[in-house]
Amino acid sequence: MLHGMIAEYEDAFRQPVLDLILKIQREEFGMSITAEDQPDLADINTFYKTGNGNFWVAMNGNEVIGTIALKDIGNDQAALRKMFVANDWRGKEKGIAASLLQTALGWAKECGVKEIYLGTTPHFLAAHKFYERNGFHEIAKEELPESYPIMKVDTKFYSYKV
Repeated sequence: MLHGMIAEYEDAFRQPVLDLILKIQREEFGMSITAEDQPDLADINTFYKTGNGNFWVAMNGNEVIGTIALKDIGNDQAALRKMFVANDWRGKEKGIAASLLQTALGWAKECGVKEIYLGTTPHFLAAHKFYERNGFHEIAKEELPESYPIMKVDTKFYSYKV
């Protein structure tokens, strides 16, 4: 059950968002990634909140406990990015990841987005199951649209028909 709420990104969330994402990437998954490696996080408004894109945070009181973003890549398509949920808030019973995803999918539908693509790493096994349970289908890298922004750490790709 969702105890907090989903809010659209505001600049006041910048540092908590960065702290959450880096903590998960580095401490949980041992990825040697820095804020500088992720320039999209330096200016979320310009990178994500344009066209049919947006960025959301899950909140528990004043604490950022999750993130999700859609990047408009043209042709009524979007890239799902930056889906992270704090360790203590994961799991089907908590519903944070599902609420974040439903918020993004609802937005996409309202905006007329037809397809959503995402890339992930082989490490995020629970994420793979979550996406598959929620209607995403694995695709080959070659099936991605040309405009899809591939991250060098991503080797597994999914698509979703809105």
